[in-house]
Amino acid sequence: MAQEANPRGTFLEIAAAVEAQIKANLDMTELPSAAELMKAHGVSRGVVLRAFGALQKEGVAEPVPGGRWRVVRAGERTDRRPLADRIGDIIRDEGIPVGAAFPSASVLAERFGVSRPTVTKALDKLEAAGWLSEGGQGKVRTVRAVPSREGRSQP
Repeated sequence: MAQEANPRGTFLEIAAAVEAQIKANLDMTELPSAAELMKAHGVSRGVVLRAFGALQKEGVAEPVPGGRWRVVRAGERTDRRPLADRIGDIIRDEGIPVGAAFPSASVLAERFGVSRPTVTKALDKLEAAGWLSEGGQGKVRTVRAVPSREGRSQP
């Protein structure tokens, strides 16, 4: 009778392998996808999700919207505010004047490490708040108001 792998400890082995990757690659910011780990280790999605849970419990990874996981490094501070707030800070922190063009969704997606649809939703919130003009395909968004630290817009 052939001896089969014990699935009970497999998730811990996967977690240890991913943690070793994180320690070896200081530029690593995102964990491999569940599909990548499933293929690489020949396990089910449930086993990979348990490995992600073990990494979260160890404090080396955290989930992000969209089913992905990011690396958490000791002493590194992560901004957990809503994306719309972080994008709104660009207007104030970079001194973009009223009427000036605002970066595109593609540029912001790359800057914040999220998908374009996620950025578009955040930009829609800034439009609704009156900080940005309406965008759209081929239309450049412009700054309509500069948000203050307290969250009130200043025309």
